Amino acid sequence: MNTALSHARPLIADQEQADQIIAKHQDRPGKLLSILEELQERHPRKYLPMEVLDYVAAKTGLPPAQVYSVATFYALFNLQPQGENKICICRGTACHTRGSRNLLERLKLQLSVKESDEEGSADKVSLTTPDGKFTLRTVACFGQCALAPVVEVNHSILGHVNEQALQREIDTLSGRRK
Repeated sequence: MNTALSHARPLIADQEQADQIIAKHQDRPGKLLSILEELQERHPRKYLPMEVLDYVAAKTGLPPAQVYSVATFYALFNLQPQGENKICICRGTACHTRGSRNLLERLKLQLSVKESDEEGSADKVSLTTPDGKFTLRTVACFGQCALAPVVEVNHSILGHVNEQALQREIDTLSGRRK
């Protein structure tokens, strides 16, 4: 066993579960993607904390930079805690020309979330409400241009979304029905 691992405090909350996941995928092609995906799915807040990425690197023998680069390259991985409800707004050309920017700005106001200065433009957003109820994200394109503007709510694709329809979805998820 790596001595750095044996003398340090436990790196992750459920080290035994992580070891089982790593062992299950250890000899498979594409093991890193499978390991990270399963670890994220089993995390209560559906994300990969840095200590998990470091642990995976140490246990698999992969360079930490490689593990981190995979986790940051693929949009399916989250490095920040996610909300109970996930809302993803398409920012592709068709959706943009049909009002997805307005949907994004309206939703940021409604959920009282805003980007910090270092988070950049509205082209790549990942914001979680302080109460952990919602995570608002953007995606470059869902590939559903005929349905523009497209919004994904908890893995369900909604097409031709307008501000009123999005408001109803949020109200339903918040327990406020109108």
